[in-house]
Amino acid sequence: MSQQKSDYADDADIDADLDRLPEDEAIEVTVENLEASGFDVVVVDTADEALETLRSHIPAGVSVMNGHSTTLEEIGFDDYLSEGDHDWESLPDQIWSIDDDAERQAARRDSQTADYFLGGINAISQTGDLVAADLSGSRIGAYPFAASNVVIVSGINKIVPTLDDALDRLESVAYPLENERAKEAYGVESMIAKQLIFRQEVEEGRTTVVLIREQLGY
Repeated sequence: MSQQKSDYADDADIDADLDRLPEDEAIEVTVENLEASGFDVVVVDTADEALETLRSHIPAGVSVMNGHSTTLEEIGFDDYLSEGDHDWESLPDQIWSIDDDAERQAARRDSQTADYFLGGINAISQTGDLVAADLSGSRIGAYPFAASNVVIVSGINKIVPTLDDALDRLESVAYPLENERAKEAYGVESMIAKQLIFRQEVEEGRTTVVLIREQLGY
């Protein structure tokens, strides 16, 4: 089911103070600390530039999986993965073509070990921490270890000063919006069931964070 953030955002009560565009100095500090924590960081100005960055970053012939991400939808990556002119193996297309529920769930688990796994994040602290949560864990399960390469795409509106602020943003911005999306899409409420604090990437070159100077996702 294709959704736009505008389909459900008006129904969510969020803390707008944790969803603002930061000053340039805050972005610079965030990039420095992310890089010091072992993440590669690319900063782009627009959603179109972000999509082009992903297209050039991912080599031909690899398997590609994406966890649900409003940001990836907003920059056009989901459509490009499914319909675009690329030489990747699109795992989502394979998974959602499976009719049997058990086989499809097994394929989803296998996809965590994709050559390239892309997704979003719910908050980024200026101190260099990434915070995300899922109900099922189908997105964040790949981030710590399973996928060979991880690419996290985020609007700069998710940058907040501290780790405590990042955890607060998860609860007071990301969750209310995701809960409204889940009710709209699936008729059920979401929950913060599985949570990840990604403090350090110890494998050089494995995890790339693409920061977009726009207000995107949640």
